[in-house]
Amino acid sequence: MPTTLSGLQKPGHQWAYIADGEPGAIAETLVAFANSDGGWLVLGINAEGAAGAFISDDEAADAVRKAERLCRPPVRTVDWQPLTVPGGVGALLRVERSSELHTLDDGRVLVRRGVENAPAAGDEIERLLSSRPVGEFELQPVPGATREDLAEEIIDEYLERRQKRNPRQAILPKDKLLQQIGALTEDRTPTVAGMLLFGKDPQFFMPQCRAVFVKFADTQPRGPEGALGYGRREEFTGPLPLIIDRAWRVIWEEMDKRAVVKGLQRQEETEYPSTAVREALVNAVAHRDYRITGRGIEIRMYTDRMEITSPGGLPAHITLDNLVEEHYSRNPRLVNGLYQWGYIEELGLGIDRMIEDMVKAGHPPPKFESPGHRFTVILYNARDQGRAAQPWEGSMNERQLKALEYVQQNGFITNSDYRQLCPHVGAETLRLDLADMVNRGILLKIGDKRGTRYILK
Repeated sequence: MPTTLSGLQKPGHQWAYIADGEPGAIAETLVAFANSDGGWLVLGINAEGAAGAFISDDEAADAVRKAERLCRPPVRTVDWQPLTVPGGVGALLRVERSSELHTLDDGRVLVRRGVENAPAAGDEIERLLSSRPVGEFELQPVPGATREDLAEEIIDEYLERRQKRNPRQAILPKDKLLQQIGALTEDRTPTVAGMLLFGKDPQFFMPQCRAVFVKFADTQPRGPEGALGYGRREEFTGPLPLIIDRAWRVIWEEMDKRAVVKGLQRQEETEYPSTAVREALVNAVAHRDYRITGRGIEIRMYTDRMEITSPGGLPAHITLDNLVEEHYSRNPRLVNGLYQWGYIEELGLGIDRMIEDMVKAGHPPPKFESPGHRFTVILYNARDQGRAAQPWEGSMNERQLKALEYVQQNGFITNSDYRQLCPHVGAETLRLDLADMVNRGILLKIGDKRGTRYILK
């Protein structure tokens, strides 16, 4: 690369000039380049070639170090070359496009537009986030953290549960296994995944990894006396397994419960199916975008519904339309860690199970929303006990009645089950039978391909 002024290009999308040593201006350009396509930053001269304020290389390097500390997370330069500048000192810095989204210490997100560093907001921030490889974020070392910042008792509990789930798996030395699952780097520095799963105090390094529970005494954000406010507020910190356990304990305490008699047994029935609530909670913890700072997971309980919101919109190719059929993990190492721990029973079936359990309990199916860069699951408690008795209008053929009876007895029916019930009927006819019952609102289709099953709607 050039070391003289003759080799430099004009200011543009990937070229910027800063003549003085003001760290704030340098930080703005570092962030804008890192969030865009990278670029070259020329220090010590302006775009016309006039020398600036630097009189030594050390002075220029000190200004860059101060600027890096104004970036969240810090933006690192990958190349530094001295420049021959008449009457002063200059330097040429290379900034790569980053796999993370960077902000300034005041929260601004900047991108490079032409020769300017311009603020980004709203949809553009969401696009910047979705275009970055999140899986690599899990493997990044946590700045300032050491092996001693991981809790041994939590690691030991994880190893015990992992061994029970995989009894034939070879037993590795503790740190070797942590490196294998992406919790430690080779030099024994905790990664983002390791800190979130096993950290003594993850919030010291990542304040955003917390959850908040708020209960309202109305269908709107109001407190017990009807004024704006809430009845109970709890905040949950610690590693992700403890956040899940503590949040679930508070939700369980606040859910309405009643005793019902089924057959000769007295059973406790909760306001929401416990499995559906746990699925929504675990999904929020496992799939949120931990790159987004300043906001944690929010659990809001109203009199008619519960809302669980996690930062980060739907990842990759997932949309609200294909949410049930398609599966994609934003944080594959966190998901696998929670699976080994036992918080996730079957990978990829959380949404399906949530829908099925809510409908079986007589509630409406969950509602999913993804406005901006957040995702919300809404569970309604509007149980209608008579809804499953006569959920259809018009007549059904004998095969469909047989299928409906099978669902009432077994909870669901698959295409294979239906073929066994009606062995002398063609597969296409049976498929159309099931599709007809779905279209008429009698059955609800869950899953896709070989995992497809139908439950009462």
